[in-house]
Amino acid sequence: MRVCYFCKARIDDKIQIYRNSECPNCGKDLKICYNCKYYSKGAHWDCLETIGEPVREKDRANFCEYFRFKEVSEPSRTGLGQATDKKKKAEERIRKLFGQ
Repeated sequence: MRVCYFCKARIDDKIQIYRNSECPNCGKDLKICYNCKYYSKGAHWDCLETIGEPVREKDRANFCEYFRFKEVSEPSRTGLGQATDKKKKAEERIRKLFGQ
């Protein structure tokens, strides 16, 4: 299933994604690095493909020829809340480890 990076709305698999494609739910760009299956934070220019130059604004539409919409099994509706929960749990484990 394909989902919008911003609002996590499901994007119909039949819809062709172009540079000017927008999410029908939130109106944000869809052809962005964060929606691409080749996006990988920490890889060379954060991309698994051998792109010729870096894409500076990864949350904005671009002209990348390698773009393929990322497939996910289940959209995370919690977003940043989930990351905050993980951080809190990690901090709690550290406090327990050091007896605080």
